[in-house]
Amino acid sequence: QAQVVESGGGLVQAGGSLTLSCVSSTRTFGLYAWAWFRRAPGAEREFVAGISRTGGRTHYGDSVKGRVTISRDTTNKLVALQMNSLKVEDTAVYYCAGRLGAGAEVFSQTKYYTDWGQGTQVTVSS
Repeated sequence: QAQVVESGGGLVQAGGSLTLSCVSSTRTFGLYAWAWFRRAPGAEREFVAGISRTGGRTHYGDSVKGRVTISRDTTNKLVALQMNSLKVEDTAVYYCAGRLGAGAEVFSQTKYYTDWGQGTQVTVSS
């Protein structure tokens, strides 16, 4: 499994923006599909956004659609999540996850991902 490290979380006011970053140590980064999930206190882990191996396909969770953008930089082995118009209910720990050997698909369920980071806390205040 590759090491996956998230960063960029923090405290932000409602309506603000944050960009989360995820860096992977794997040498086969280009063969991975990537996604962001989040877990709010007392809740299940929720799919936020995913991007296919080639970057040509993305998919977003209903609760964030239109407010977030996922992107990947294969040269720097980085996956970013740009979040705008943040709401209090976006408060959660955000996790980056990777799946080796994916085709053109984007996977929205946690069971498909094998490489996970430790998470970064995002807190949105009212």
